[in-house]
Amino acid sequence: MGTPNLKLVPEELPAPRRDEDIKLLAREDRSAAFDLLVSRYRKRLYYHAVYITRDSEAALDVAQEVFVKAFHEPRLFDDAFHTKAWLFRVCTNRCYNLVRDRQRRGGILERIGRESGALNNPHHAIDELLAREQSSELSAVLDRLSPEHRTILLLRYFGDLSYQEVADVLQVKIGTVMSRLSRAKVRLHDLLTEEQDK
Repeated sequence: MGTPNLKLVPEELPAPRRDEDIKLLAREDRSAAFDLLVSRYRKRLYYHAVYITRDSEAALDVAQEVFVKAFHEPRLFDDAFHTKAWLFRVCTNRCYNLVRDRQRRGGILERIGRESGALNNPHHAIDELLAREQSSELSAVLDRLSPEHRTILLLRYFGDLSYQEVADVLQVKIGTVMSRLSRAKVRLHDLLTEEQDK
């Protein structure tokens, strides 16, 4: 997969070493500061989005959406504002929303296909049995997780809550949600791999 042309701003702009330098420039020229911000983070956000979405076209769209949102963010160049963290949080959230929406659409199309072909398809009963078995296997693996990991996975993926909503439910900071979720996904992956190896 080749690197796409990410010409959101001219390439000649020197990339500043620190966000603080960009914030200083924003006091004089917000437009130039924004161009530097895009120049500094465009490739990093693109590759971050590719990692999550596994789709270079979608990653380009996400990166552009992040910068559009950043352009309209009034706090973007405030001294106390954590620009890098904000950019990556917006990018990550948008990527996961995109992936989740893609999975939902796929699930809906699959379900419609099964329902419309259920009477004509002699293998429908086998497919249904396999789906139940996989669901049962997932439930068994979820039961093996710690209560903390199980809860955060259920809230985020089965309850379809945003990071902020999960943080509100658990009464923790959003960073805590992200780290717990990351550890829970690693543990779930390990347990699923063990099940497959049996």
